[in-house]
Amino acid sequence: MEAKIKVAIVGSTGYGGVELIRLLQAHPYAEVSSVISSSSAGEAIAAGYPHLSEIRTDLLDGVDPAAIKAKADVVFLATPAGVAAKLAPQLLEQGLKVIDLSGDFRLPQPGLYEQWYGKPAADSAYLEKAVFGLAEIYGSQVKNAPFISNPGCYPTATLLGLIPAIKAGWIDPDTIIIDAKSGVSGAGRGASLGTHYSELNENFKAYKINKHQHVPEIERILSDAAGREVVTTFTTHLVPMTRGIMSTMYAKMTEERTNEEFIALYREFYQGRPFVRVRPAGVWPATKEVSGSNYCDIGFAADSRTGRVTVVSVIDNLVKGAAGQAIQNLNLMMGWEENAGLQFIPMYP
Repeated sequence: MEAKIKVAIVGSTGYGGVELIRLLQAHPYAEVSSVISSSSAGEAIAAGYPHLSEIRTDLLDGVDPAAIKAKADVVFLATPAGVAAKLAPQLLEQGLKVIDLSGDFRLPQPGLYEQWYGKPAADSAYLEKAVFGLAEIYGSQVKNAPFISNPGCYPTATLLGLIPAIKAGWIDPDTIIIDAKSGVSGAGRGASLGTHYSELNENFKAYKINKHQHVPEIERILSDAAGREVVTTFTTHLVPMTRGIMSTMYAKMTEERTNEEFIALYREFYQGRPFVRVRPAGVWPATKEVSGSNYCDIGFAADSRTGRVTVVSVIDNLVKGAAGQAIQNLNLMMGWEENAGLQFIPMYP
């Protein structure tokens, strides 16, 4: 049996990093050789996450690209915004392959990143090198690429739900409205008033209306699909659950279509892609039905009365929206089966 590829995880004490550790334990071709966290220097990973008590790797004292090179072939960056912008180029210069889970390389225009993220952008040369890792759409570009920018969680659910209809010319891109909801794990592990139990429990609220940092990412990829500039209305909500994203999208149909026609279109578009499941007519997905998995489930309601179609798309924000999709991209990058290490059904209930 060939030796496994060695993987390092930088930012291993955040939810995305911990999910990478969990999922990679079952991977047939890759193993975690180094877990790195500057904020938990010298501590065992189990100190912050007792459920990982069997993980034998130590946390490094700091982030040293040369030291990472000695231990790993591929690096996942599960870091806050602004960190990967400086670190990814150093790792690439060491000859490492890099998959970045932050948003630092999702927007090729430095000014656009600085406008929406409020941080200095990465070097333009590296922004241009990063391949956007929405695997079902850009999988051919991901193959053999050394540097992947993993999509955001909201964009993953939204784009997979809209792109087939846009490419087919079945909806008018100028009429798209996106209504998206997320579980609280999407906000990370850091404590804040907005994610405090007393504030969140039995509550449902919109946030970052017209200002969410995923807006330009969504518009960039929709524009690519449409072949022209697309501007959308995108509203996000926080719901009192741990995992899950539901993106409910509305658009004007260019001509009358049935649910069955949309289903046939999407099933053909995603044929051979193991992680998109299209629901039969009259059946719409729920977040619990993808929890803990790398699936994106999609359902439709075409309305002849209004001339609009409603598309409902759900994912687990920590898996398909982060760690699972990153591993899916690793598989494509390395030429392995796309679903290697990700062949598990959702947790239910």
